[in-house]
Amino acid sequence: MDNLNREIAVFLYNLGIDKDNLSWGTRITLLVGILLIAYIFTKIFHYLIMPAIHKITARTKATWDDYLFNERMLSAVCRLIPPILIYIMLPFAFENAPDILGISQKICLIYLIIVTLRLINAFLNSLYEISNEHESLKNRPLKGIYQMINLVSIGIGIILIISTLMNQDATTILAGLGASAAVLMLIFKDSILGLVAGVQLSANDMLRPGDWITMDKYGANGYVIEVSLTTVKVQNFDKTITTIPPYALVSDSFQNWRGMWQSGSRRIKRQLFFDVNTIRFCTDQEIKEYTEKEWISKEEAENGQIVNLLVFRNFAMNYLSNHPKINHEFLQMVRQMEPTTEGLPLEIYCFATTTEWPVYEAIQAEVFDYLIASVPQFGLKLFQRPSGVDIRQDRIKPDEVH
Repeated sequence: MDNLNREIAVFLYNLGIDKDNLSWGTRITLLVGILLIAYIFTKIFHYLIMPAIHKITARTKATWDDYLFNERMLSAVCRLIPPILIYIMLPFAFENAPDILGISQKICLIYLIIVTLRLINAFLNSLYEISNEHESLKNRPLKGIYQMINLVSIGIGIILIISTLMNQDATTILAGLGASAAVLMLIFKDSILGLVAGVQLSANDMLRPGDWITMDKYGANGYVIEVSLTTVKVQNFDKTITTIPPYALVSDSFQNWRGMWQSGSRRIKRQLFFDVNTIRFCTDQEIKEYTEKEWISKEEAENGQIVNLLVFRNFAMNYLSNHPKINHEFLQMVRQMEPTTEGLPLEIYCFATTTEWPVYEAIQAEVFDYLIASVPQFGLKLFQRPSGVDIRQDRIKPDEVH
């Protein structure tokens, strides 16, 4: 830098300009020249270098350079040129005017810090876009981490600006801020908790954009559309948006349906309640009929004590085993539950071959429509609370019916 200053001083001296004895007219002329040089270099970078970089990145097979050297990034780099050049050349115009030189250089430094922060922001945005294109990173909640890095850089930039204005070392200001660390932690509590939670969510692969989650505490039941530093946005199935603090997902429990989507199957688990008064032993004729239809085995028929509910369980299990829309690689079960005041529950447990909600509901309805319609042929009845019509019909005497 000193060699450059001497060479420029010699060049100005050869032009008849003595930097140790400058008039205000000469100073203003030099300042205009400095601004003009900065303007020319900026335009050269903008109209020559930037198009050349775009052509080079367009010819490469990699996609990361298209994001890293995009228009936003190169424009941010271009903004660095004027303050750097002006800061370097200002001493030639105001070397003997230390007050004006000091103020001008402070303005240049502050502007340089601001455009540097914009460059960091553009760089982080480009990294986020690159990670969204990467197969192993696009489903990671990295936006919160990038936001935290950007927030830290802004904090450092503010400290540097304050140190420039106060002519103090940045480390001195940081030492002074240590006393007010508790206040800063209180102000940035959500951001700090969000950062920690974001790291945990990402490291443990607990949440990804696009996951279907349910969290009753916050009324969330839908797809994750964004994971940021302070909020997780969930678009519910009624198209409303629920925002959840990231640390709530770590401290509280939530249900993530990603495993169901990845398996390609969705569980059907529903109960039929039978009237216990209709559960009985089968007659010999019924046993013979059920044996012919292979709803009971010959070994079971020989025992003689066959209950109609057992036959229905075998029938339902056989129906599930042959249903084309039930995944037979997963667990299938028809099990009897503990009797309740609502009757005797019989639970149907299986998995549909799809995860699409409307199709899944259609398969589930098809299964239970068929089973419910098949119940009477076994001499069984499903439990149902009597309505007013049922009570009225029970009170009508047979001879009153016309």
